[in-house]
Amino acid sequence: EWSPALTIRTALLSIQALLSAPEPDDPQDAEVAEMFKHNRELFNQTAKYWSETFANQIKSSNDEKIQKIVEMGFTAEQAKSALEKHKFDETVALNSLLEG
Repeated sequence: EWSPALTIRTALLSIQALLSAPEPDDPQDAEVAEMFKHNRELFNQTAKYWSETFANQIKSSNDEKIQKIVEMGFTAEQAKSALEKHKFDETVALNSLLEG
């Protein structure tokens, strides 16, 4: 429950504590705790899916640069590597890929 004494810092520390030390016997969500206790593999797969689906909603300009290069026929790994090597200068990275 929120109170005026609760700062963003303390809220984030509380969230960090909940995420780093799950307490399935005193859960925030009983259904998730049940899965954690009785089917850890399914729990891990579900957590991975939720993280990939819901934690990556905002695309950065770097992601857009990678996508543009991928659309030109290069792999995402090639695009990312070239962009990182050339400080995310899209033109220089693309030229380096085209030159081989």
